[in-house]
Amino acid sequence: MSAFLTELQVKPATGKDDGQWELLADLVYQSDVAARTFTVPAGFITNFASVPRIPIVYELAGDTASNAATVHDYLYSTHIVPRSVADAVLREASDVTAVPDWRRQLMWAGVRMFGWLYWGSAATSTKPASAAAVAQPVAVSPERAA
Repeated sequence: MSAFLTELQVKPATGKDDGQWELLADLVYQSDVAARTFTVPAGFITNFASVPRIPIVYELAGDTASNAATVHDYLYSTHIVPRSVADAVLREASDVTAVPDWRRQLMWAGVRMFGWLYWGSAATSTKPASAAAVAQPVAVSPERAA
């Protein structure tokens, strides 16, 4: 059964309000669709979901599914599975965290249509964040993704 085996723990990665987050601990996700378990390592930098800040688009799909988006960012940056599988994992992991079906489908359609623009981009990394970023950790619960 697909499940997050650890909680998402992050802090701002750059000391700026730029949407970049650094994992403080490994995020482990067991995926049925990929038939494997993924470990996003502590220190990985994510921007969660890259949703355009166009008001209606962001209102529908932005600031949601942080756990799933973090795994998706990791899969896009590492290419350890094909892009189609990475996108299927996003949809599956969003279901695990109770993102409504209509929103899951919208997010999945968005990454299928436009994900090729980001496949393998340097927007996310496993490089440690700047030591200048001093902030309190933020635990993102599955309820936040709803």
